[in-house]
Amino acid sequence: MLKLKTTFLALALAGAAMMATGLTASAQDKATVGIAMPTKSSARWIDDGNNMVKVLKERGYNTDLQYAEDDIPNQLSQVENMVTKGAKALVIAAIDGTTLSDVLKQAKAKGITVIAYDRLIRGTPNVDYYATFDNFQVGVLQAQSIEQGLGLKDGKGPFNIELFGGSPDDNNAYFFYNGAMSVLKPYIDSGKLVVASGQMGMDKVATLRWDGATAQARMDNLLSAYYGNKKINAVLSPYDGISIGIISSLKGVGYGSADQPMPVISGQDAEVPSIKAMLRGDQYSTIFKDTRDLAKVTADMVDAALGGKQVAVNDTKTYENGVKTVPSYLLKPVVVYKDNWEKVLVESGYYKKAQFQ
Repeated sequence: MLKLKTTFLALALAGAAMMATGLTASAQDKATVGIAMPTKSSARWIDDGNNMVKVLKERGYNTDLQYAEDDIPNQLSQVENMVTKGAKALVIAAIDGTTLSDVLKQAKAKGITVIAYDRLIRGTPNVDYYATFDNFQVGVLQAQSIEQGLGLKDGKGPFNIELFGGSPDDNNAYFFYNGAMSVLKPYIDSGKLVVASGQMGMDKVATLRWDGATAQARMDNLLSAYYGNKKINAVLSPYDGISIGIISSLKGVGYGSADQPMPVISGQDAEVPSIKAMLRGDQYSTIFKDTRDLAKVTADMVDAALGGKQVAVNDTKTYENGVKTVPSYLLKPVVVYKDNWEKVLVESGYYKKAQFQ
């Protein structure tokens, strides 16, 4: 009887070992997804990368996450390595959406699915899908926050405003700017808003690489050249890092005091320094884009594409990349103010309240 029990135990252990080996093999056989992010200099992109890895690993994928630190040749090399190492899908937040044509041609030849992540990849037919937020609406919300902060709907004005745009090599920057101008231009045309510098259009107001120091230097020049004897009442800023640079410039000439309050300044990405700036009264608003949701949508795209299923999209008309219209999934942005930041950012679990104390 003891020998029989021993035999059963041996068989059971052998079966368990076979099952474990099978599970290990299955996990190892799961596809690798290459994730190319632009930089770690923005907390937003760190969150994006971490969220993508978390969601994909939960679904059994291997991941290869790389940051290029805003160096275009570096990102190109990283994506080439992902292709060479056998990634089955690429998720790319491009530094410059026009520089990846050759490597994506190689990816397409190997049957690799390519998903543009929050920045449209331009000038190539070899991008399959685009996961992003409604970028035109981001600009609309930024401008509406300025409209609210100045009381423009109540007929107040005229007010002085200066306009800042994002990086000219980022397709999103044009959507942000155009969305904002759809709200602000009627006020400019009627004289309720005055751009003292006269600088309008992305060719005049763009901020290369979304760099806060570049924005600060431009704001310094604007204040010196056009605001010697007048006050600036609002600044359209497309991104929190740019907003922080603008705020530094304004504080350098005395804004932020009781007799010279800060202008109404917009932003984007709900970064911790900008939320703190809002709580101090230095920045008026920002736009929250929940990267957890974007990671889930992108992972759904990867799952469906690699599983031979239909990929869910909700926009097939907006994002023309110069060669094709890229099927896209657009998520909704949320405007954040001093009076709703805790509900939007803390109660949702995106941040912990202790980060702002």
